[in-house]
Order: sequence, then structure tokens, then C-alpha cells
Amino acid sequence: MVSEVDLNNSVTDEEREEMTNELIKLEEEIATLRQVLASKEKRHSDLKQKLGITPLSELRQNFTRSWNDMQSSTVYKKTSETLSTAGQKTSAAFNNLGTAITRKFGDMSYSIRHSMSMPAMRNSPSFKSFEEKVETTVSTIKSKVSPGAGGNFEEVLSSAANASSQDTPTNNLSEAGERPC
Repeated sequence: MVSEVDLNNSVTDEEREEMTNELIKLEEEIATLRQVLASKEKRHSDLKQKLGITPLSELRQNFTRSWNDMQSSTVYKKTSETLSTAGQKTSAAFNNLGTAITRKFGDMSYSIRHSMSMPAMRNSPSFKSFEEKVETTVSTIKSKVSPGAGGNFEEVLSSAANASSQDTPTNNLSEAGERPC
């Protein structure tokens, strides 16, 4: 086992008395300093109360000070500049995208508006086929739903679905030639 050093043997009685007195004085000074500190803390608290400084306002002030310190740091400035540049580039990209979409919809609107006014489209086989299917479906629904026919909604839907599946573009083209005008 490690031998303990006996400090008592290396200190003389006179030195021991001096150290004891110094220890007592230090303890008295510490007690006095604690009393002074308590008195100063009390005065500090009273002054804050008289000035209307609350813990919440202190917290706000500390937060504001910390925020200002952070904003003045070089890291924050560099990050802010980088994010600002990225935001500007992103904004420009979205602006370009929006412009392209608007232009495309404008082109489509122009195209549809002028296509609808063209008699050639109305006379096309696709348009005629679509028109015939709509007319057939409407006629079928009217006949099934009209009073006295006795049809219910489910029958009307299934009948309309059967009618539209039978009327394919190839069938309509062959039927169109056989129909009297």
C-alpha cells in the first residue's frame, strides 16, 4: 500500500499556528464577502424593479444582443450572401418557368380558338365520329329515362356504355357511307 505523507511532522508548531490563523481570517473574509455580495444582489434587484426591468425584458435584451452579435459574425455574413444568391437564382428560375408555362398556355389558347373556328375541323372524320357518339348516347339516355320507358339509372349507364363501345371509329366510317343524307 502507498504510504501516506504525514504533513504534520514536516510543519513546526509555529507554522501550524500561523496557517490556522490565516485560515480563520480567510473564512471571516469569505463570510464578509458573502454578506457584501448578498447586500449588492439585493440592491441590484431593487434597482431593476424600480426601473421596470423584468426577467422577460432581460431575456429579450440578451436575445437581441446575441442576435446582433451573430449577424455581425463573418460566418453569418457569408451564409447570408450565399443564401441570398441562391434565392435570387431560384426566383429567376421560377420566373422563367412561369413565363414559359404562360406562353405555352397562350399558344394553346390561340391554337384552340383558331382551330374551333375552322370549318375544316368540324368536317373532319374524328369530329364527325365524336359528334355521332354524343348524339347516340344522348338519344339512348333520353329514351331510357323518359316516362313510360321503365328504365332506371343503372340500365341507362350500362346501355350508354354498350352503345359507345360498339361505335368505334372504323364502324362509324363504314356506317357514315351507308347513311342517307
